[in-house]
Amino acid sequence: MLLQGKTAIITGATRGIGHAIAVRFAKEGCDVAFCGRTRNDQMVAVEQELTALGVKAKGYAYDVADYDSAQAFVKEALADFGKVDILVNNAGITDDAAVKRMTEEQFNRVMHTNLGSVFCMTKAIQPSMWKQGHGSIVNIGSVVGVAGNYNQANYAASKAAILGFSKSCAKEFAARNIRVNVVCPGFIETEMTAEVPKELMNTWCQRIPMKRPGTTDEVAQACVFLASDMCPYITSVMLPVCGGMEDA
Repeated sequence: MLLQGKTAIITGATRGIGHAIAVRFAKEGCDVAFCGRTRNDQMVAVEQELTALGVKAKGYAYDVADYDSAQAFVKEALADFGKVDILVNNAGITDDAAVKRMTEEQFNRVMHTNLGSVFCMTKAIQPSMWKQGHGSIVNIGSVVGVAGNYNQANYAASKAAILGFSKSCAKEFAARNIRVNVVCPGFIETEMTAEVPKELMNTWCQRIPMKRPGTTDEVAQACVFLASDMCPYITSVMLPVCGGMEDA
């Protein structure tokens, strides 16, 4: 098991890519602290699913884009688990519109959630990782942050900013053996894409050299690699998981 004996914090892990990361980490022997905005039946179900895989798992209700809330989350997780070796910043939202129709609120909300949560959680976890002298931070970006996309200027801006933030943190934290990397998914099959009409799905897939969408577990496996001890000398890397999409 590649993550045996490690503990991870994973944000946005109750569904989609975040859920797949949590499950894959648990299968690799990693204890998992995860969060959502509210403690509901879905959070409890994920908690039970991870625990059934033989690891310690606990869900927390916190808004990780809020500075004080992120600090409280990390403090509670450290008290419950004793240490945190890995942070996966996955929480994120979209609120799409063409720039000419996009409101200031739409832009600010996406930036606050997607970029703000990465800052708040990194700021909160850094002291403990610094003290223990090791850690791996994996931030979930997007190929949209590299290539841009129609009607997603706010989302693309937030994901591009995560790249710059991560590279800066990688330089600052390297002296204490804390690695910071970014996984950039392309078109990934999730609950949302399941509602896309088949003809439109086929059109999108034609833009992908591998001619298919990726799976959430394929993203999760990339996160396992970057979080594990398999790559102790890899930091400041942007890893596309996109089937060779153009401009990724």
